[in-house]
Amino acid sequence: MSAEHEAHAVDAVSLTEAARVWAKIGCLSFGGPAGQIALMHRELVEERRWVDESRFLHALNYCAMLPGPEAQQLAIYLGWLLHRTPGGVVAGTLFVLPGLVAVLALSVLYARLHALPAVASIFLGLKCAVLALVVEALMRVGKRALDSRPKILIAASAFVAIALFRAPFPAIMVGAAIVGSVLHRLAPGAFARPAGATPTTAGATLIDRMADRGELDHTRPSRTQSVRVVAVCAVLWALPMVLIAALGGSRSVLVAEGLFFSKASLVTFGGAYAVLAYVAEHAVHTHGWLSASEMLDGLGLAESTPGPLILVVEFVGFLGAYRHPGTLSPLVAGVLGALITAWVTFLPCFVWIFLGAPHVEALRQNRPISAALSGITAAVVGVIANLSLWFGIHVLFARIGEGGSGPLHWPVPELTSVDPFAVACAAIALVLLLRFKLGVPMTLLICASIALVTKLLA
Repeated sequence: MSAEHEAHAVDAVSLTEAARVWAKIGCLSFGGPAGQIALMHRELVEERRWVDESRFLHALNYCAMLPGPEAQQLAIYLGWLLHRTPGGVVAGTLFVLPGLVAVLALSVLYARLHALPAVASIFLGLKCAVLALVVEALMRVGKRALDSRPKILIAASAFVAIALFRAPFPAIMVGAAIVGSVLHRLAPGAFARPAGATPTTAGATLIDRMADRGELDHTRPSRTQSVRVVAVCAVLWALPMVLIAALGGSRSVLVAEGLFFSKASLVTFGGAYAVLAYVAEHAVHTHGWLSASEMLDGLGLAESTPGPLILVVEFVGFLGAYRHPGTLSPLVAGVLGALITAWVTFLPCFVWIFLGAPHVEALRQNRPISAALSGITAAVVGVIANLSLWFGIHVLFARIGEGGSGPLHWPVPELTSVDPFAVACAAIALVLLLRFKLGVPMTLLICASIALVTKLLA
């Protein structure tokens, strides 16, 4: 970027120009929340200098403690910060739109073709890669989050609570936040990282210029604005629910999916990998919308497309309605199921930001909040560890029974049914990710290709 263009970039940016940047981010946002957040940081903080480092991290900390996809919520937050409510709507929508379209198209193909042997082999390769991705995420998050004994104990406690005692996700996250705040008071500095530990971007940014010109009035809390946000979003939630009830009946699978994923969007904390445990428990075991193996297939599809990994719920919604269409055709029911699932999953993300961001902006230097967020992040490590074990059992073993009383009914594998190919393919994926630092799309492609070639040569 030239010096002249850079100076212009930090002085004024139109919503149209910002929309082009958000569309670019939405199309390139592979690699899960870590990759998506890194992409936003590079585009908005380092290259364009629209937002300074401290504001970016403060927004990220708030989004990390919300239910739902933190990367999309961060996009909404930054879009709102720069261009008010329209900016937040544009940023949040364009961040998920490319992935939403891609997952819907892949869901249709999966429903029609997944029984073919070649396609089944491809999905076996994707499952092995997904297992490696979850393990890599566990290692990455653990390395960053578990830098003290108290945090390690929080992570271990979260794992035990969810795996053995079926503790609800909100209770685990609230408990971790309380522990973080208490430890901060008892031993300041020993638990939470100091605010602003990362160097700030040099020079004035767009947001600095806006503050100097008095253009950040919308960042101040307003009761009127809060009431307006709640009212508008309540209508936006209710209208499609009423329409699908009128179309398929109040007891249709479409209504059941709308209600379930509305609840899921409110109570699932800790990112996509943590959310999947809750979704899998109910979608697989309670409602029977799909099998555990298909749940893994869906995650493979979501991993291979841009956008937040929580788009896997769109796949779940499609299959559930496709197989229980009622009076509708399977394809129409599946598309409606995917759309209503995506709608009720992402709508609350806008609510959390438009309601909470003005208050969060007023608490930018609050250390106890940072400590609470550190506790939540540590607990997420335990939740991901639980999910990693569940994934590993379903991918690496051919025969699995149900036992115990964990949140996923703790599958018990038959040790003699281990799949040597799955073990080898998952190991290859781990080497590609950890040793060669290969990107997520390429890792998925290689594992799927290995599985397909192995099937053709067998």
